Parts: sequence; C-alpha cells; structure tokens
Amino acid sequence: MKQYGAEFFGTFWLVLGGCGSAVLAAAFPAVGIGLLGVSLAFGLTVLTMAYAIGHISGCHLNPAVSIGLWAGGRFPAGKLLPYIVAQVLGGILAAGVLFVIASGKAGFDVTAGFASNGYGAHSPGGYSMIAALVTEVVMTMMFLIIIMGATDKRAPQGFAPLAIGLGLTLIHLISIPVTNTSVNPARSTGVAVFVGGWATSQLWLFWVAPIVGALLGALAYRCFLGRDEARS
Repeated sequence: MKQYGAEFFGTFWLVLGGCGSAVLAAAFPAVGIGLLGVSLAFGLTVLTMAYAIGHISGCHLNPAVSIGLWAGGRFPAGKLLPYIVAQVLGGILAAGVLFVIASGKAGFDVTAGFASNGYGAHSPGGYSMIAALVTEVVMTMMFLIIIMGATDKRAPQGFAPLAIGLGLTLIHLISIPVTNTSVNPARSTGVAVFVGGWATSQLWLFWVAPIVGALLGALAYRCFLGRDEARS
C-alpha cells in the first residue's frame, strides 16, 4: 500500500505542479513564466518526487511508464492495475485542487483549456490529429528509453532523477505547441475530467499514443541494449 500511496501523491504533485504552472503562472501579467517555465515545472515535479518516493515505488507517476517498464521487464504485471488506478486518482484530485484555486479568480473559464491536451482546434498551435499522435508516440518512446537507460545498473548511480526530470523538461519544450504535452494518461485525464466536452472526447489519443510509445521505447531498449545487459 505504501507503493500505491507513493504513486498517488507523486502523480498529485506532478499534475498540481505542472498543470498548475500552466493555468496559474504561464501568462501571469508581466512576470508570466511562459512555455519554458511550464516545461521546467513538469521536469521539477518528476525530479523532486524521484528523490522523495523513488525508493518506495520507483516514481512512475504515469500509466504509460508503468506499462513500458512492465514491457521492458522491469515491473511485475500484478502491480500494473493498482499503480494505474493510484496514478489516475492522484491526477484527478490534483486537478480538483487546481480547479478550486483557479476558480477563485474572476472570469475563470474552465472550458478555455485548463491545461488540457488536444489536437486540431484544441492544439495550442493548431496541429492535426496525426501530428499529435506522432508527437505523443515518439516523445513517450524517447522518455522510456531515457528512464530505462538512466536506471540501468550500469548507469552512474544517483543521477537518474536528473536525467529523467530534464528529459521530461525537453519533451515539453518540444511538444507543448503541438498537444500541450501529455506523454502521461493520468495527467491528461485529471484535467479533462473538469473540462469535459472536447477534452474528454479527445482523451483517447492521450491514452493510446503514450502507451504505444512506451511499449516501443521499452522494446527498443531491450532489443538494442538488453543483450549487452544480459552479457554483463
């Protein structure tokens, strides 16, 4: 239960910190943090939680990561469902807290986006569904390769949180204009629940694409680097 609790609170922090920075601080008058700040916020949530709970649950904070680590032979199948449930519930609670905070400002309109992920008319840059699908698959694939490489027994010990947190920052710097960056179904689900409408109707892509990308990343790592691991 401590592992599931760690995933719950870790994902809560990721959604509150990352989406909170986008909703509350990205365009704040005169001193808004912009896309760079939001990207850093998402990376910092993973970095801080990796040190805080990595030794408890592995700090997945993401259903796609859990599935990818399972495919990569790093995580037992029996824990997949409880991890995913804990992650999604943590994301929804964080979005609820963020909604209470954001709605305290006059003129707040949750349907305007609320840091939801989208494509087409709901993509920040107006990118198509295909562009969004490719972006989410490729970015999640690379994220899994970073995670598996940084946590490999042969990698320098103690630095994995830095590589993973900075990797997520880079992913956001690349893909926020395309989809608002998901690579995480729990993050997408949390805010979509409160937006409803278009956000929930497009949510399928932000489950399917990250999971496919995670599987590809895990399989790529096993195929190209797993043999070396087996011989070491």
